[in-house]
Amino acid sequence: MAEIVGETPSGEREFAESSKKIREIVEHPEIDEEEFRKLIETAPFGFQKGVLPYKTYSICPETRRIVRALVWEKDGSVWITKKCPEGMITDVYYEDVEMFKRFMKWSYDFKLASFNVENSGVNCPLDCGLCSRHYSHTSLLNIVLTNRCNLSCWYCFFYAKEGQPIYEPTLEQIRMMLRNAKKEQPVGANAVQLTGGEPTLRDDLIEIIKIAKEEGYDHVQLNTDGIKLAFEPELVKKIREAGVNTLYMSYDGMTPQTNWKNHWEVPLILENVRKAGGPGIVLVPTTIRNVNDHELGAIINFGLNHLDIIRGVNFQPLSMVGRVPTKERQRFRITIPGAIKKIEEQTNGAIARDDWYPIPIAGHIARFFEAFTGRRYYMTSHFGCGAATYVFLDGNRVIPISRFLDVEGFVEYLEEKAEEIEKWKSLGKLRKLKLGAEIFVKFRSFYDEEYAPENFDVLDLIKNAFMHGNYEALGQFHTKTLFLGMMHFQDEYNYDVQRVERCVIHYAMPDGRIVPFCSFNVIPELYRDKVQAQFSYSWEEWKALHPDWDYRKDKYIRTKEFVEKMKNSELYQKTYIDIKNYFE
Repeated sequence: MAEIVGETPSGEREFAESSKKIREIVEHPEIDEEEFRKLIETAPFGFQKGVLPYKTYSICPETRRIVRALVWEKDGSVWITKKCPEGMITDVYYEDVEMFKRFMKWSYDFKLASFNVENSGVNCPLDCGLCSRHYSHTSLLNIVLTNRCNLSCWYCFFYAKEGQPIYEPTLEQIRMMLRNAKKEQPVGANAVQLTGGEPTLRDDLIEIIKIAKEEGYDHVQLNTDGIKLAFEPELVKKIREAGVNTLYMSYDGMTPQTNWKNHWEVPLILENVRKAGGPGIVLVPTTIRNVNDHELGAIINFGLNHLDIIRGVNFQPLSMVGRVPTKERQRFRITIPGAIKKIEEQTNGAIARDDWYPIPIAGHIARFFEAFTGRRYYMTSHFGCGAATYVFLDGNRVIPISRFLDVEGFVEYLEEKAEEIEKWKSLGKLRKLKLGAEIFVKFRSFYDEEYAPENFDVLDLIKNAFMHGNYEALGQFHTKTLFLGMMHFQDEYNYDVQRVERCVIHYAMPDGRIVPFCSFNVIPELYRDKVQAQFSYSWEEWKALHPDWDYRKDKYIRTKEFVEKMKNSELYQKTYIDIKNYFE
């Protein structure tokens, strides 16, 4: 395919080319109104460990009415069906019923003690802030810094086109949003993602990062396409020094066709991050069936080849927000187990389906560490929202953590010890150390030294955590391993209100509310678009405040000369070509 050069990347032509070849279709099973009625009347409300079908609430794509929905299984997959005024709508919820049930057993609920709005939540998700119906504190706070962008992605509704209002909250509004999330009880937010648009377009970005640190946020992520970081090495250094821990960087594939956003710029980004000594990079591939799902294993392999600066890969199966015909959903929809299955195939079993765990398993672990260290931080999302694992690179071996650690057995053991651990505060430091040593000795029974990495002392790290209460020691995993994650955000077709109630990724808004991700983006007319229109500058106001600004100056133009230079560079060769295949 010819390179698209001399213009701002939009991806429209690349996507059209990539999606021509249809390798597979997800066929939706049929369920008629009578069968649906009988099942919904007898099914229990809410997920119960291992029980299908169950009923929940969803929304209609057309009317936005709240309707009852059925989560059920057929042909080895889990489906969600609802009866809307426009007819019966079915979509795939999870492509592996056994994984669904295994993940379901690790559900972990955690009630907020403070609320961001006074609403009862009876109309959830149409009256969001964090209300009394919400189960999860803010694990990651998103703050949109701007709707200006240097790209023009064809599918994006969230960048300002020429002449449209500009959304860019003030420093005072940003500080207020950060403080609001800190006030949550019993656990305030501790991690923030600065997002957009493209946040690097803000001239005061460094000041914003410093404000986040001043407000007590230990972890600051910058969500970026990386374009400015490729050409401004000094900016990379400044954001690292200001306090950014992670670059959350778009990376959709291994070729210019699948990763049209920043394929040619990535070598420069990696080089500049290396020279600056950080921040660590998490690659974020938007995963689409029949478009880039054949490259998932290769993306992980890319991360392993650049493990000195790449800390993780967080796959995001496509969220089909907006009006999407059934045929397109069947072509492009992929769920968490669907992506995991492809990773198993593409890594020749080196990373298998059983190596992954649901996000809320971290809630069970956090219960232990709360008692042990006094630190409170829970990941209590719905079990269907995400999955994760860690892989170690030991020479040429890729070793998922589950190959040498019985994760589930160990977590169950921690839960059994919870009541005893709670007594440690009154037993004194010496007794606490003794009990920590006992737990560490017991831990060895869950640990298989034969399969463990030889070049990284995992046991020593665990020993520090349990004997000395060194909670931060667990953070070393991120410098010694590759984190692999999945986060499947919802859309109108697979919407489950029970997931929204347990959402842990929230948006702060300048009107003071804090809103779950899958309300903010799925129902933009009530949240994202409405509040940002309210707080935006008109085009004329923005131009008056920034007389030297020009819309076209924001936009990145990829030239033919640049592409040719990169193609022939040693840096490009080292980044993409001269890398090892760990999955041969």
